[in-house]
Amino acid sequence: MKPAPPATVETLDQARARLQLWKEKRGAVILAHNYQIDEVQDAADYTGDSLELSRLAAKTTAPVIVFAGVQFMAESAKILSPEKTVLLPVREAGCPMADTVTAEDVRRARQQHPQAAVVAYVNSSAEVKAEVDVCCTSANAVQIVNALTQDEVIFVPDKNLADWVARHTSKRIIPWAGSCCVHNDLHLKEVTRARAEHPQAALLAHPECRPEVCAQAQAVLSTSGMLKFVKTDPGSEYLIGTEVGLLHRLRQENPTKTFYPVSAAMVCRSMKLTTLSHVADALEFNQHAIEVPEPVRARAAHALEAMLQLV
Repeated sequence: MKPAPPATVETLDQARARLQLWKEKRGAVILAHNYQIDEVQDAADYTGDSLELSRLAAKTTAPVIVFAGVQFMAESAKILSPEKTVLLPVREAGCPMADTVTAEDVRRARQQHPQAAVVAYVNSSAEVKAEVDVCCTSANAVQIVNALTQDEVIFVPDKNLADWVARHTSKRIIPWAGSCCVHNDLHLKEVTRARAEHPQAALLAHPECRPEVCAQAQAVLSTSGMLKFVKTDPGSEYLIGTEVGLLHRLRQENPTKTFYPVSAAMVCRSMKLTTLSHVADALEFNQHAIEVPEPVRARAAHALEAMLQLV
């Protein structure tokens, strides 16, 4: 790997051209989460939520995956495709919610609840995934939990997603105390204000939102679920209760419909770190490659593959 030169300012067109050049040279595929900035989403081969991108990472034949997202997403790609090079454009792009639970926390929870299954939201580290029975995403969490044979389920790390699952299962859910700072910081007063400003708009909320926010929504959906919902829904205006990056794709795919963020403050700083220049740098200099120690990777792969087999 050759060292990257000092950062220089380049235009978007220059970054696009450099990205395309090195993408072709590396034989790479670019995956971008729905929360990435607009130009990164536009430059990606595939955009999606955690489940969609996990499946693509597992199936792609490209030798190099550039994952425009955060650490746990790139780790998941490496876990599922250990023979491939997985590059994270910005090394510092992490997930505060994933940091709220550790592998030791999971082991301790198992000791306290020995009869319970352990489910980890994919927003978790490779080390945590290696300690659980199965992973889930916001799109399939209810389905995964209901497919388990155990009557008790330890659910890490998102307490709000755990609450949503608990409302849709007969199983006893034992939640962790973590949450997404973007979704958990959306309060009912902001929802009330937004609905007053746009009374004809349907409210769509992400299940990482607080229970009282979800209770106000016409539908509670993952980002992929929101994209599917609005394509067939007869409505024309929507309040979107998730990270503002999703509005770009919603507007692209539904040009005759109108979308508003419930709160313009719903911005994930980690997701917004990545620029086109960062993606091009990752490709040109083969930098920020993700490595997961094999013992951890093999056990984490079991939990991710169990999820993919159930959905």
